[in-house]
Amino acid sequence: MVLMKVKFDLPKRVKLAQGLWLMYWLAVMTGILVFSLGLFFKIELRKRSEMMDNNESHFVPNLLILVGLAACGLNVFGGKVCHDSLDAMKFVKWKPMVKGYLMGCFAFNILLFFTALLCFCMQFQLYFALAEGLKNGIKYYKDTDTPGRCFMKRTLDMTQIEFRCCGNNNYRDWFEVQWISNRYLDFSNDEIKDRVLSNVEGKFLMESVPFSCCNPGSPRPCIQHQLTNNSAHYDYDHHTEELNIWTRGCRESLVAYYGGMMNSIGGLMLLYIILEAVVMVGLQYLTTSLETMADPENPESESEGWLLEKSVKETVADVITKIKGLVGAGNQVGEGEGEEGVATVS
Repeated sequence: MVLMKVKFDLPKRVKLAQGLWLMYWLAVMTGILVFSLGLFFKIELRKRSEMMDNNESHFVPNLLILVGLAACGLNVFGGKVCHDSLDAMKFVKWKPMVKGYLMGCFAFNILLFFTALLCFCMQFQLYFALAEGLKNGIKYYKDTDTPGRCFMKRTLDMTQIEFRCCGNNNYRDWFEVQWISNRYLDFSNDEIKDRVLSNVEGKFLMESVPFSCCNPGSPRPCIQHQLTNNSAHYDYDHHTEELNIWTRGCRESLVAYYGGMMNSIGGLMLLYIILEAVVMVGLQYLTTSLETMADPENPESESEGWLLEKSVKETVADVITKIKGLVGAGNQVGEGEGEEGVATVS
């Protein structure tokens, strides 16, 4: 018993073929968009790889690039089939391939769903990569003359300016590290010498932040140093006054940025799955309606199209049987090769 049978005549088949052709080209454009987003995402990760301690994963952007390319190829093929279906003679050459093509599209939709899940889940991996990377970035901020860390200061400053953030969790992270290199400290100054000697690890720690933490929108000149010392500044109370530096941590800002990007891509992938499912159903109706024409030589003859030739239960049972048959055949081939190998050794 066929599932969801629909009757077709020539005008209906033509409209269905034309509509599917347009939808397939929309799917091609969406595939190009997915490819572009994957490329952009990869570039954005590369741009701030130092902020992630070079532990960022490029699996998801690479998968998006691959999916985008595959989507273009699959949907161009589907569009060609729909275009040629208006001519019975041209459609004949595509007819044997359609069933395998639809199975490939179904597998591709599973890949799309898997990709969408990865986009949503990758945020957790990014969170921990950024936590460790920013912590090390702040620690190595001063090492502008150390190979491999020469550009850490520039990268971190640009990140804080662009994302309007300060530190890893907040601006107080800068209080816990020496972020000014010893080459720029005057150790003949008693105050600097006492501060270094009073620290167990011999570090020059201050309640200060780099210039990139300053909020240019503040009406007051930026207060970078002695942030918790109220007496060091006129009319200032760090407990009540909103500081004129960014109070949001860079980890939060970067996770929000990349998280928003990944949520958008994941949402697009889910919408793309719906589009692909619609064109799959449409192509199934189109091909079955062409196969069941009462008079194949008369293009105006009526026909019937359906979603499944059997019920869902029977179709699933047939698929499982075919898979078991393929697995069984593969096992038999493997056992045969093994016996031949033993015979040869003997």
